[in-house]
This record gives sequence, structure tokens and C-alpha cells, in this order.
Amino acid sequence: MLMEIPNVRQVEGDPKRRWFRSNQLDLIVWYSESGGIIGFQLCYNRGPEERALTWFEKKGFSHNRVDDGESKNRHKMTPILVRDGVLDKEGLLKSFDAESAGVDTAVADIVRRKIREFEQSGPSS
Repeated sequence: MLMEIPNVRQVEGDPKRRWFRSNQLDLIVWYSESGGIIGFQLCYNRGPEERALTWFEKKGFSHNRVDDGESKNRHKMTPILVRDGVLDKEGLLKSFDAESAGVDTAVADIVRRKIREFEQSGPSS
């Protein structure tokens, strides 16, 4: 079940954020100064197949693979997002529903709504 990480470090100059984590998912939610949700990132499929669905009010959606920085041909690097992969919306909704009992209803509702709204714009959105 997604549980909120207490006392998440806030990045100076960035919007306030909250972070929820489970064995299956990570959810980071960003807020405006007035307290409204302005974006989120939902990471799923932990391990070599990890993906991230990101939505920001002013930028829209992105769906990426998480390159964990591990490689036999290089030293460990910082994980980065790279364009790759098709989003299985129904599978992600099912996973999120199974894990979201520890998330505020308002947050869970917007994440569910945005997952449903996401439109794949090609093989690597």
C-alpha cells in the first residue's frame, strides 16, 4: 500500500511536494502555493522495466522508462528518464487502485483521472 514518506526534503525554488511509496509504486505530487495539485509522477514496474507517468498542469503528460544508471560498461550513474514504452492504462489503474488506500482521496482521484486522460502519441511518448 502506498504510504506517505514523512518530512520529504523540499527543493528550494520548486513547488512543495509529497511522496508516497509502496513495494510496487512511487507517487510524487507537487502543489501550487495555494495548495492545489499542479503535477504528479507515478513510477511503476520497479526494476529493469520501471516506467514513469508524469503530468504537469502547464506541460501535460510524458511517459518514460527509468534508466537506473546501471550498466556493465560504465560506472553507476544517476537514474534518468528516457523516452520509451507504451502505457498500459488499465494495468496501471489496476495497480494504482490496489495500492492507493493510503493516499488522500483528492490525490488518488486526480491520479486516476489523469491516467484515464493520457493519450499515447506514438511508440515513445
